Amino acid sequence: MMKGRVHVIARPGVADGFALAGLRVTELAANSEAGGRIVTIAEDEDNALVLVEEPLFALVSETDRAELAKRAVPIVVPFPAPTWDEISAGPADYILSLLQRAIGYRVRLQ
Repeated sequence: MMKGRVHVIARPGVADGFALAGLRVTELAANSEAGGRIVTIAEDEDNALVLVEEPLFALVSETDRAELAKRAVPIVVPFPAPTWDEISAGPADYILSLLQRAIGYRVRLQ
């Protein structure tokens, strides 16, 4: 059985949810230094699984991605960034979306 920790790399705002769930989190801004930081974290032998938000993973060079893919541990998995389109649609649409998730079907507001 493999032992190690789960490490999440995400942008501020997204990382907070993972931290609340008790996971080890590194917050990174999407800038030119992010790719190198991701590789450094992935080289830590204490990490068994590294989850990386896709916009950040896109900043890792192709060469570094190939090297990470060759390693058995840690497993580096990009995950999709959240979309906040529901909120920009307006308050009524946002409330309808919340209700749909809570009760399982779409309702109409009167």
